[in-house]
Amino acid sequence: MTTAKDLFLIAMDPRPDRAVGQGDLSLALAGAELIDLIGAGAVTVDGDRIAPGGPPAPEDRLLGEAAAGLARQAPPERIEDWLWRRGRDLAATYQAALEEDGELTRKRSGRLSFGSERVEPADTPARRRAAARREEGEPVLTALVSVLGVDGEESGDEPGLDDEAVTTVVAAVHDAVMELEAVRQRRTIENAAFANLWRGP
Repeated sequence: MTTAKDLFLIAMDPRPDRAVGQGDLSLALAGAELIDLIGAGAVTVDGDRIAPGGPPAPEDRLLGEAAAGLARQAPPERIEDWLWRRGRDLAATYQAALEEDGELTRKRSGRLSFGSERVEPADTPARRRAAARREEGEPVLTALVSVLGVDGEESGDEPGLDDEAVTTVVAAVHDAVMELEAVRQRRTIENAAFANLWRGP
């Protein structure tokens, strides 16, 4: 399993203190992929820019797609731009892939058989490994979980990260998630103002 898949399973756990938005999760998944590609030597980081490395595409299909999607023309792509480009609808892509692999199950909420469906991680070795990484405080996963606020608190801290490139990616994910939240708040304010205009005095 990749860091992105572990992150998705943790975010889908039915017990977190708050639900994770699809946009936030998509950005964090793109960051997790980038971190795994850095670890595999498939990507190099220079300041806030990334460039493809030399090794062949990873065995994991989604990580392979991420590697294949790296911009190969000059100048190297900015990390922030990669997060927004690769992150578009990425949560839905991971959900479909994990459902296909039997890592996610659909359950109906409520007592009625026609209640709304929700997706939960299945009780599989992959889910247990993801939970173990989280419980052990594995730095990269902990940092990404923290950015998403899965434990009820958002944080820009990068706990125990000793790799400058990884730290840069986590910080970029945090900034992107905060930017997305600012856009949401602005839309909420604009929609409220528009509604008030129609209601009149």
